[in-house]
Amino acid sequence: MIHPKMSTIRILLRLILMVSVVKASSVEARKQSFRVVTTKYGSLRGLVTTLPNRQWRPVEIYLGVPYASPPIGSLRFMPPVTPAHWRGVRMADRFSAVCPQKFPDIKNETEALKRMPAGRLEYLRRLLP
Repeated sequence: MIHPKMSTIRILLRLILMVSVVKASSVEARKQSFRVVTTKYGSLRGLVTTLPNRQWRPVEIYLGVPYASPPIGSLRFMPPVTPAHWRGVRMADRFSAVCPQKFPDIKNETEALKRMPAGRLEYLRRLLP
């Protein structure tokens, strides 16, 4: 007779093996390539990836694309200003830095705005079919 603990371990090992095989096959099925596009600010290198359903077309992914200059100095609390042009090819295959915000627990809106953390949110994520 097999000890109950040993049986549980075998079941867990089999489950881990099955999940690993499924995960590996799904990653293998997706093909990725790169595409460079030119914008009026410069060139971007993004990803082109296939989706699990063969009926769906590949998707172009451009991450971390700047749409505005950083709101620092005199630009703080002003409408967005177009970003500076860049030379060469800008990698757009990763998410840009995020700006998590913890809102102050203050009933007075004016006081809350004085204590708001600074941050940079001037990046886009573009997914194109």
